Amino acid sequence: MDLDEVADELYGVPPDEFVAVRRQRQDDARATGDRTLAREVGALPKPTAAAWVCNLLVREQRAEVEGLVELGDLLRQAQESLAGDQLRALDRQRSQLLTALTRQATALAREHGVRVGGTVETQVADTLRAAMADPEAGEALMSGRLTGAMSYSGLGTTDSRPVLRLVPPRSEREATPRPRGGTATARRRRDDDARRAAEEEARRREEEARRAAEERRRRELAEARSAAEQATALAAEAVAAAEEERHRVDDLDARRADLQARVAELADELARTEEEAARTADALKRAERHRRTADRHATEATAARDRAVAALRALEEG
Repeated sequence: MDLDEVADELYGVPPDEFVAVRRQRQDDARATGDRTLAREVGALPKPTAAAWVCNLLVREQRAEVEGLVELGDLLRQAQESLAGDQLRALDRQRSQLLTALTRQATALAREHGVRVGGTVETQVADTLRAAMADPEAGEALMSGRLTGAMSYSGLGTTDSRPVLRLVPPRSEREATPRPRGGTATARRRRDDDARRAAEEEARRREEEARRAAEERRRRELAEARSAAEQATALAAEAVAAAEEERHRVDDLDARRADLQARVAELADELARTEEEAARTADALKRAERHRRTADRHATEATAARDRAVAALRALEEG
């Protein structure tokens, strides 16, 4: 067990389970004699509800979130070369994707037994928007270890800072042997020195990466403009295709409404017909009873007539 594994586990459990699981992992670390790990685990902050929802979305729908971040990169590159109407088309696509992912995130939270209110949903949308607007925020979101919601003011990402890297890379940790022996104070001092050295190395590498990225951006600006134009054309085609599909959906929806209305009419007509059939059946039963009664009366009358005629003949013959 190391800090990476514990962090991945903790930032994937529901918020109401976080504290209990963190305490359990601290106890596990102490049981193995790793007090440094226990202290580091205890320092991991509990995520807010919005941060947990975003972490859940990244874990469950990573490809869709990566697409969101990539679209943000495309928009930033395209702003220097695209016309207003083309930018507006991409912006509409961004808004649609933001709305869809926000709804998907809240639906995932409900599936995991956590109801999301309007405030948390807004914070989730702000965090996704910040991840599109700022590369560092996008990296933080994709880490799946956010501790708080993010927002973007146009001057940079604000509000809660994400946990981008909780510990040095595993290769660095393996290259640095764990201090052995000595007093507890000496071990803590060596741990602090190693942590500071790892943080300094991480900052140096990040600075080198930023300088390399800036140089690469200057070299590839022309290619980026060409790629942006191609992406714009593809986006326009995608928007047109989406519009066509929306029309098709609208047509099918109208057709379904018509058919449902027809079904309702037929159902009403069937109900009326069944009621009329039931009334006719009742009338038929009554008519049959009347017929049987009439037949009996007719038979009795015929018999009485025959007796009367016979009596008359007898008198006449006598």
